Amino acid sequence: MTDDTSLILSDHPGGVACITLDAAPVNALTAENLMAFATLIERLETDDTVRAVMIASSCKVFSAGLNLKQAQTFGVAEQHAIVKGLNQGFLALFKCSKPTVVAVNGAAIAGGLFYVLASDVRVAAPAASFGLAEVRVGADFPLGPLEIARAMLSPNDLRRLMMTGQPITADEAKISGIVDKVVPAETLLQEALAEAAALGKIPPNTYASVKRQIRGSVIDRIEGGIAAGANAPEGGWFTDETVPAMRSMLGG
Repeated sequence: MTDDTSLILSDHPGGVACITLDAAPVNALTAENLMAFATLIERLETDDTVRAVMIASSCKVFSAGLNLKQAQTFGVAEQHAIVKGLNQGFLALFKCSKPTVVAVNGAAIAGGLFYVLASDVRVAAPAASFGLAEVRVGADFPLGPLEIARAMLSPNDLRRLMMTGQPITADEAKISGIVDKVVPAETLLQEALAEAAALGKIPPNTYASVKRQIRGSVIDRIEGGIAAGANAPEGGWFTDETVPAMRSMLGG
């Protein structure tokens, strides 16, 4: 278990540690669970018994991003807190020196997609869907998620996902390279665990070095931006358009 009840930690053969997102009903992102996720990733990174990390969901929805009903009430302090959580939580996953695998069983939308984009290997069930809905709710992207998206998505997928806010299917995501495999729902966890165990057999120092070679410049930009104040954008995260757009998304 973990100190945060929205995260369940379990150990599996091959030194695989599985973090199960367990914030029913839709694994909504909060400042608290994102910071707890970052802390847990950093702890597993220093644990010599862990060879790979897997992320899964206990909910039908993998993660739907922010709870828009709650987010409508956020003042500047709450906006800064969630921006910090998004930056720190997904940076921790993106820079984790150990192999990371994600098993996507359902919708991974808005902030929820960054569990996918920040992971090394992505396995999805046929019912999974993938999208970046921020533009539809009147919000742009915090620095960390933005840089991760730029690094992990093709220019055409950036256009398609970020400018329209519309989701794509698991099969479309596989064609785009957003996911590596689409497998039957009943074997999703088994196949993702097998992928993680296989990655865990790679010499760990070499794996960490190669990941840093690939991602180091992006990590440096995110960390530099955080040091310069990106966790607390002046005036908050939201604009005058955000709350009305959130209400519209919720049918209000």
